[in-house]
Amino acid sequence: MSALAELSARHCRSDLGLPKPRAQTRVVVAMSGGVDSSVAAAMVADVGYETIGITLQLYDHGAAVERKGACCAGQDIHDARNVADRIGIPHYVLDYESKFRQSVMDDFADAYLRGETPIPCVRCNQTVKFRDLLATARDLNADALVTGHYVQRIAGAGGAELHAAADASRDQSYFLFATTQEQLDFLRFPLGGLPKTETRALAEHFGLPVAAKPDSQDICFVPNGSYAQVVEKLRPGAIEPGDIVDQAGQVLGQHKGIIHFTIGQRRGLNLGNTDGKGEPLYVIRLNAALKQVVVGPKAALGRRYVRVEGLNWLGGEDAGDEPLSCQVKLRSTMPAVAATLTRDGNGGAHVVLDAPEFGIAPGQACVIYDGSRVLGGGWITATADQPRSL
Repeated sequence: MSALAELSARHCRSDLGLPKPRAQTRVVVAMSGGVDSSVAAAMVADVGYETIGITLQLYDHGAAVERKGACCAGQDIHDARNVADRIGIPHYVLDYESKFRQSVMDDFADAYLRGETPIPCVRCNQTVKFRDLLATARDLNADALVTGHYVQRIAGAGGAELHAAADASRDQSYFLFATTQEQLDFLRFPLGGLPKTETRALAEHFGLPVAAKPDSQDICFVPNGSYAQVVEKLRPGAIEPGDIVDQAGQVLGQHKGIIHFTIGQRRGLNLGNTDGKGEPLYVIRLNAALKQVVVGPKAALGRRYVRVEGLNWLGGEDAGDEPLSCQVKLRSTMPAVAATLTRDGNGGAHVVLDAPEFGIAPGQACVIYDGSRVLGGGWITATADQPRSL
């Protein structure tokens, strides 16, 4: 038996853990047109589930057809349809452009204007995909919604648990912290135990036309990586220049809008990049009300205290306000670090890091782990080097 045949046979024995016979079990698969969601669709169809593919048109596909690296528009819709035809499942395209604009793009623009660093992929999962698309799947009498995310859903003693992917280099659990327990009960992630190399191999085995397609960029609606251009288009006239100041408030220069900066940024300050004492300068704070970019040395970036709001808890029994030893991620690309979480009883929490972290930005997420398990997460609203500063 060839290596690909062995790989396919192994995954054909996989099961989504649903109670009915597969032929009587209807599954909706969110198909973005990329290789991951295409393989997820092929896997569940191949083992006998009644499979329906749905692709969401999230923004003006006419403007994105020729742009490489986009998703959920233009060429990707065409690719998803071709994959569905190849594996023999029905495929539908739903126009979610208005929902996406209101729930994701508008929030993205407003967050930058507030001096935050947003994560639109989390908002998209939280609203358009796991709220609106999941509701559509239920309307279709589906028994589950399948996605191509690299996370694991594991049955625990208290119900379904969300865990990091087996392949740490592909793990997307940070972006799914806002998934509710009710949603997790309905969701399935067949790629969570695979490395990307095996996903590609399965795409070739199933003969999918997207087998060699490059991965999409993280933020699908940002052309050429220019966040500022998107904000300017969504909020014309809202971007105003201001001062670049040091920690004492002394004006060092000017900027063309705080949306061009994020906490921890060093490049683009045009100040000679040092503080006059030879130390590099970094953005340590953004003051949207005063239109100020505050800069200082790297040591000034260190933070041990993080305020979190909008906490979504997946950790089973409510731990109340007792301090909880855990690990947290404060950016998607960082490893989890040791911390103590104390919930405040009002939907938020205080996080104390064992050691200072640098470049923590309001608007990003604080995701809480116990080993590989996601206990929950929330939005970072403030940071401090001392607890009294929060």
